[in-house]
Amino acid sequence: MENRIITSAFQEEDTDNEQKLRPSNFETYTGQEKVKNNMKVYIEAAKMRKESLDHVLLYGPPGLGKTTLSNIIASEMGVNIKISSGPAIERPGDMAAILNDLAEGDILFIDEIHRLNRMIEEVLYPAMEDFTLDIVIGKGPGAKSIRIDLPKFTLIGATTRIGLLTAPLRDRFGVVSRLEPYTVDELTKILMRSADVLKVETDEGGAREIARRSRGTPRIANRLLKRVRDFAQVKYGGVITPDVANAALDLLEVDKMGLDSVDRKMLLSVIEKFGGGPVGLETIAVSINEEAETIEDVYEPYLIQQGLIQRTPRGRVVTELGYRHFNKNYIGGNENDR
Repeated sequence: MENRIITSAFQEEDTDNEQKLRPSNFETYTGQEKVKNNMKVYIEAAKMRKESLDHVLLYGPPGLGKTTLSNIIASEMGVNIKISSGPAIERPGDMAAILNDLAEGDILFIDEIHRLNRMIEEVLYPAMEDFTLDIVIGKGPGAKSIRIDLPKFTLIGATTRIGLLTAPLRDRFGVVSRLEPYTVDELTKILMRSADVLKVETDEGGAREIARRSRGTPRIANRLLKRVRDFAQVKYGGVITPDVANAALDLLEVDKMGLDSVDRKMLLSVIEKFGGGPVGLETIAVSINEEAETIEDVYEPYLIQQGLIQRTPRGRVVTELGYRHFNKNYIGGNENDR
């Protein structure tokens, strides 16, 4: 039987919209003003000297636009960008092949760079510093090391966990920038632009309501916009107003603080099963059937930022604010002493 892949016009249009949602230059990139303004200076200076941009490390929580910013940097520099990720580069030979394939001035973007193994990092050190590639041919006493010159390139690394980078790798980046969560005003502006791209009629109040529940993250904001759009088109006449956004987000189980079902399950588990804590991360993970790493990387940072949970030497503790969020009586005094 002949195998065929059929792509509908709707699928093609949706993919096209996904690309259009990503800003393509600094003018359409909302937020991260400090990083953006500094990067403009670095890019302009590099172009004036006719040099490659220095290596750049972008770090911060997921969904804040590290990949988008990297593409904009490549566009502003007028060079090609090649994209990979730490887990995808399994052997030193893979990294050597990627580096050897770069052209003068190219940008190599490595997402999740903290997940590169140490042997691959060893290949990167001379490449980043001296633009050379050391290759060992043969084994044992007869092995030979040859050095290959590389074109001058820019490595942009992105990570959500900068503490997991080794010091030798981190120190080789000339530009280190942290991306911060977005304000409600910035997310509202992003959502209004996204609504225009998606051809969804949205008033500013509706966009602001979605922005409030987006955890300061454009990726989450755009995802919620698409789902609210579905409810608006099917149930509410196609226009996203504050009332429509509220109703749709309630159906999506995203509450006023941006907490989803997993966030609430985690907090309620600590309150109801463990007396508000302290309780260990692994125990919480088992109690709600989630991976401990997922809780620590995805859910817990936002809950801590919002003051709903605390880390203590003895484990996680739900704060008084966390109790109030669920209209429950707070049972402790100082969380660190419980």
